[in-house]
Amino acid sequence: MGMFGNAAGSANRLLQKGLWALMLLLSVAIYGSHAPLLTLCKVDGAIPFSSTSMVVLVELTKLMLSLLFQLAGAREPLGAAVSWRHAVPFALSALLYAANNNLVVHMQLFMDPSTFQVLSNLKIVSTALLYSLLLRRRLGPRRWLALLLLLAAGVTYSCGGLRGPSDPGGMHLHVTPVGLLLLSVYCLISGLSAVYTEAILKTQALPLSLQNIFLYFFGVLLNLMGSLWSTTEGRFLEGFSLWVLLVVLSQALNGLIMSVVMKHSSNITRLFIISCSILVNALLSVALFNLQLTLLFFVAVACIGLAVHLYYGVT
Repeated sequence: MGMFGNAAGSANRLLQKGLWALMLLLSVAIYGSHAPLLTLCKVDGAIPFSSTSMVVLVELTKLMLSLLFQLAGAREPLGAAVSWRHAVPFALSALLYAANNNLVVHMQLFMDPSTFQVLSNLKIVSTALLYSLLLRRRLGPRRWLALLLLLAAGVTYSCGGLRGPSDPGGMHLHVTPVGLLLLSVYCLISGLSAVYTEAILKTQALPLSLQNIFLYFFGVLLNLMGSLWSTTEGRFLEGFSLWVLLVVLSQALNGLIMSVVMKHSSNITRLFIISCSILVNALLSVALFNLQLTLLFFVAVACIGLAVHLYYGVT
């Protein structure tokens, strides 16, 4: 009997590891396909829909999926154990995420998109620092080296990992002092929102689906207020297409995956997922838009491979 019990336990653990790996790979694929999908959404070279409307729809989709998961997984009533004190901390998470989404838009006034793509990789360092300080998770020299390699991979790829047939070889960055200040605030809020959310998810003894309901309720509320505040002429769903619907669904699914990662793993895992998505982004860009891989892409891949080995593979 004990032998069969051990075999069943081993099979169950193997299944869990397989599902975990599949979930991480799916997240890598979604992160990597996001920019190519947005490009496919363009009409005459321009995004035809409101970005604020898309954010509201993504948050609303995550909220609805979380409600379905909670209803499907509910075994007994939680009313006696749950109070408003469990929900309130997620308001700050939603506020930080909403602030960062709006900050990204305003930053474009003080730097060009290429510069933002390069310098935004600094949020890897800010997230790791806040993860180590606020959650008191010590990262040794080897792991810090791994994270710096992730930073190097992001910067290298952003500086020219892909090139169009008619693109010039060099890359020129432009950023104002105000842009650098906003970038610092962006990296700080990005790291703080992620680490703070991870802390709440792990300290509350509640089902993840219920925690997601709290988080995305405030997310829908804040982003809907922002959408109404910044609304322009045109309908809420103007310019939407099947490609846009695919973006909304994929981003909603990825948001739910990230909540699983932060509750059961860490924000460091999230950083590795984002960095590994470079491979998917590059391959899709080559296949769909006839872009060419450069030497910098392979340098970035080498940095990511070495980072994964240093952080997870060396004991």
